[in-house]
Amino acid sequence: MLELKDLWVEVEGREILKGVNLKIEQGETHILFGKNGSGKTTLLLTLMGFSRYKIINGAIIFKGQDITAFSPHERAKLGMGISFQRPPTLHGVRLRDMLTICGNGSGRGEILATQYNFAEFLDREVNRGFSGGEIKKSELLQLLAQDPDLVLLDEPESGVDVENLNVIGQMIKELLQKKLKRHRQKSGLIISHTGFILNYLEADKGHILLEGKIHCQGNPREMFEEIQRHGYEECARCRR
Repeated sequence: MLELKDLWVEVEGREILKGVNLKIEQGETHILFGKNGSGKTTLLLTLMGFSRYKIINGAIIFKGQDITAFSPHERAKLGMGISFQRPPTLHGVRLRDMLTICGNGSGRGEILATQYNFAEFLDREVNRGFSGGEIKKSELLQLLAQDPDLVLLDEPESGVDVENLNVIGQMIKELLQKKLKRHRQKSGLIISHTGFILNYLEADKGHILLEGKIHCQGNPREMFEEIQRHGYEECARCRR
């Protein structure tokens, strides 16, 4: 589904990612851990093709195709979708219209909004006056309507209260076809600083990003337990 080959990225002249290598197979969900400032969000926004993130070396291969030079809308059409940690408020744009656009006019978005008890927000401007949990639901509804093959989630548990976390987890499970025991088509890369999303979602592999590089890979729950016990500084000492 996705392969990153020696990816180096700079933002406003400063190197952030320094030789990232990563491979995600079809149907796999990966969790990327890392302390603040390690380059996690930069990696996701680079994958989605935002122009502020300049690739100075390496390649992004998506479904067997080199998309390193593709624009965000080209990547979206190929089947990539992203949920932002802090998405903007879209003044003058109703959530109903955004879901129609994401779903290519299918009407799927409104059905999903009803399914997740979010229909009362359909005629409100996207994210205007929404709580943290409501913003996350709005983002995930747009992704569900889009139905991408590769789902990129930037700290989906951030700013969400415990009551809403279970719903967020259910929405992500639907996005990633977690109810299917085999033959899943969807893949995911989820950023998590706290790791609490693992209480609501099973992941196949975990990675730790330190100083712009991925330094280890393993069982995500075991990695999270070690991070909770010893912190990211222990990861850095282990690497050395």
